[in-house]
Amino acid sequence: MNIPDSAWVRRVTFWRQVKDILFIGIGVVMASIGLKGFLLPNGFFDGGAMGVSLLMEILTPLDLSLLIILVNIPFIYLGYKQLNLRFAIKSTFAIFALALLVHYIELPVITADKLLIAVFGGFFLGSGIGFSIRGGAVIDGTEVLAIQVSRKSSLTVGDFITVFNVCLFLVAAILVGLETAMYSMLTYFAASRTVDFLINGVEEYLGVMIVSNYSDAIKEKITYDLGRGVTAFKADGGFGEKAKNPDRNVLFCVVTRLEVTRVLTEIDKIDPKAFVIQYPIKDTKGGMIKKRPLH
Repeated sequence: MNIPDSAWVRRVTFWRQVKDILFIGIGVVMASIGLKGFLLPNGFFDGGAMGVSLLMEILTPLDLSLLIILVNIPFIYLGYKQLNLRFAIKSTFAIFALALLVHYIELPVITADKLLIAVFGGFFLGSGIGFSIRGGAVIDGTEVLAIQVSRKSSLTVGDFITVFNVCLFLVAAILVGLETAMYSMLTYFAASRTVDFLINGVEEYLGVMIVSNYSDAIKEKITYDLGRGVTAFKADGGFGEKAKNPDRNVLFCVVTRLEVTRVLTEIDKIDPKAFVIQYPIKDTKGGMIKKRPLH
């Protein structure tokens, strides 16, 4: 196997850095539009660290641009400790750029409809967060804190983020009114779905593991008829009659959620008793899987 030369490594590193800067720049602009064009003129806010900044902006005389920096400083430090210095530098750049844009740019009020404000404000803010994550940075550091908490408690990352935002919206309902808090929850849902869309892509991939006595026939069907790559693992049976058959293959392939039904149908045609496991995959690279947009 040939090892890439240093020139190729430098070229790949350079273009990766260019792509990261581009994604972070787009993310900062999109988040600024969401804040200045939708949320701030109407007193709405979001979940996470950005939600804390927006809520404090409503309740205190401090400028939002300063609050964005102050609230996220602890998260940047945690990111440096948990990940690396590069992540901390990128996140610092992204947060300071967002603070500057929020402070200096002025946008006209796009709509007075509260539902449109909540949905599209969340869309633009979520796009900003998602593009920044694509660039290897954060402009909302809640997930960094969630990772730290999950390592020291029984809470998962998702559990912590849910509890954090429930508490945030309860405080908002008390301080700024129930209606504003409810519309802000719509903003949060729109933002979170947009982040998921940008990070995970349009297509959701599933890993499919197949245990069957007819693995060769299934492998041929998936490879040649469905056009998907298959990896075969040598395995032994663990119990009963299957344990007496040590020479068997376990198949593994990756397909989109739209394709999985066809794969299962073809497996059933060959071996209706096959043991099939499905589980979600966040991302893929290389092989026979087509490259996603925005990678």
